[in-house]
Amino acid sequence: MDVTLVSSPGPVLEEIGKSLHLSYHAVPMARKPEPRRDLVSLFVLTRLFRHKRFDIVHSSTPKAGLLTALAGVLARVPVRIHTFTGQVWVGMGGLSRGIMRQCDWLMGRLDTHCYADSGSQRDFLVNEGLIAASRISVLGAGSISGVDLERFNPEVFGGKRAIAPQRELGVSEQSLVILFVGRLTKDKGIRELVSAFRMLQIDGRDVELILVGPFEPERDPLPRETLYELSHNPRIHVVGFSHEPEKYMAIADVFCLPSYREGFGSVVIEAAAMGVPAVVSRVVGLVDAVIDGETGLLVSPKEVDALRCALTKMLSAPEIRHRMGRAARERAVRDFDSRMINRMVAEEYRKLGARHC
Repeated sequence: MDVTLVSSPGPVLEEIGKSLHLSYHAVPMARKPEPRRDLVSLFVLTRLFRHKRFDIVHSSTPKAGLLTALAGVLARVPVRIHTFTGQVWVGMGGLSRGIMRQCDWLMGRLDTHCYADSGSQRDFLVNEGLIAASRISVLGAGSISGVDLERFNPEVFGGKRAIAPQRELGVSEQSLVILFVGRLTKDKGIRELVSAFRMLQIDGRDVELILVGPFEPERDPLPRETLYELSHNPRIHVVGFSHEPEKYMAIADVFCLPSYREGFGSVVIEAAAMGVPAVVSRVVGLVDAVIDGETGLLVSPKEVDALRCALTKMLSAPEIRHRMGRAARERAVRDFDSRMINRMVAEEYRKLGARHC
């Protein structure tokens, strides 16, 4: 297979392309709807597709997905694939929701086949009437790329390497650690997590909260009271974006993702691979990332008391944490090895290519 990467310009595209020895092309794509810029992006993509005469184009993310589907049709690419990784419009209202929803519908019509990164997301899209059941599938147990089990391996983080993040952040070795990894935004449930954590402190729990990820103040700002707590609570540690979330997972006792929406929640199975049980919202996607009562606990979204109770249950019972952590690790190894997922994707390319090309 001759693989070409296409993305918005930036150092990451060049870094990945060179490290994997792949061809790559930068095509400017605005993240938000900008009709004039979007038309330019569509023109550039279509010209690139015609020039390269690709047999298969495979997209992810909403904007890239729609542009790729349109350009693929215009350039007569035989196989056009999109992987759905969550629906942004679920948390929207009014005209914006309608437009974004129709974009998903259009991709489902223009692409020759689609994938969802979780079974519950596939069912949601089908039940919403956005795509026919015969045109969308899930590879294996789900996720978009699985987990690198050599990287997310608790055995790698022994001794001083595991202790280093604790010392770096000033986290007591006696304290229990709750970890969040992701965008620090309202729709990731940060407000509820911070409120539940504050209640745990009031209850007298010796607990620390580590937040790994960037803020997005322009796209989804946090409430003022949440920002105040983040900056004034000495037991909340805001790390920012990290290329090594696994080093924080190595010191975590519980992983928490109280998100309002997800496609799957890959970070949950990364934590699982590190042997860390999770407390997550009972929403589409996350219900596939966690087996309730076996690898973690599911709670109703946006409910602070429910989140507090689930975290309390985890923190109060080391035997439950250890049992769920072991089960989470076993499931990650069995069902989400990235090498297995990658082989499935390659096999799909071969099958679809043989059928259409």
